[in-house]
Amino acid sequence: MFGIGTLPDLLRLVVVPVLAWTAWRDIRTRRVPNVVWYPLAALGLALLAWELFGHLPVETVFDRLYLIRVGVSVFFVIPLSYLFWRLGGFGGADAKALMVFAILLPTFPSYTVGELVFPLERTALGVFSMTILTNTVIVGLAYPLLLAARNLAAGEFEFPLSFVGRRVTVPSLATTHGRLFESADGITRNGLDLDALRMYLRWRGLTLSDLCENPQALRDPETIGETFEPTDGAVHRAVSTDGGLTIDDDGTADPEPVEETGSDTDFDDPWGAAEFLDSIDGSAYGTTPEKLRGGLELVTTRDSVWISPGIPFIVPMFVGLVVAFLYGDILFGVLSAVGIA
Repeated sequence: MFGIGTLPDLLRLVVVPVLAWTAWRDIRTRRVPNVVWYPLAALGLALLAWELFGHLPVETVFDRLYLIRVGVSVFFVIPLSYLFWRLGGFGGADAKALMVFAILLPTFPSYTVGELVFPLERTALGVFSMTILTNTVIVGLAYPLLLAARNLAAGEFEFPLSFVGRRVTVPSLATTHGRLFESADGITRNGLDLDALRMYLRWRGLTLSDLCENPQALRDPETIGETFEPTDGAVHRAVSTDGGLTIDDDGTADPEPVEETGSDTDFDDPWGAAEFLDSIDGSAYGTTPEKLRGGLELVTTRDSVWISPGIPFIVPMFVGLVVAFLYGDILFGVLSAVGIA
């Protein structure tokens, strides 16, 4: 036997495939279009109005409890999500997703399969969006352990780096997400963002292999000729430059020659880093000329580097959402098991 508590509960299940798609896109591109959240927010507002109408006038304890739970979800989870975003704890898409959950999933839904009623573990507070948030955090805490296991299997384990970073080959940086975990001075948590590196390469019309094959010449800003649209550095973008390649009559591509200038020349603006940042609208992910130069020096003198891949937070959020629908609240379940909750 399968049963749905209410029609709104049935309609709320649409969030599962939508978040599955955003999680997949976040893994592939680290970009989630804003348009994804508008239909879910509209649906949430409609369902919220529907349910609020059913609890008016407020006459019973259940009516008051429902309003309290909705109030916590809307007036606590939404500001909390915004605060985490402002502090840098969440990305923009992560914060928007949680805000949508606060509206769309304020209270626990109910689904019956046979003798089981899902979610299995409900909290005393009864705010479903809070359960999704705590589940997400718990699932996210497993990421460093998975990263360390991956590094150990690859024979690249270094404590404590392997819990927060991974070593990759320099050529793979062209399609890798994250930021450099190294600088010329050693390990750093504020290394060059790899999207900014791709922006610079696209602006100059170069490939990463071009850069690594002739760094001495390309360090000279005088070698910068025609520049191109840098895009936002995302790996899925169709690059609007020619990639530093010229197409011969036979249809094959050859690197455009760059005159060798030597390595002992001191330049006012090595690599044209300041010129690049001055030429673009906005900021290249907080990159400074010094940080860009340091990153370019690093990738042109190494075969492999440590990077901080970052966590595509939508992924543990999707897992936390699915667990919330099926099991319920992980934290509350653990606390109940040890007799605290």
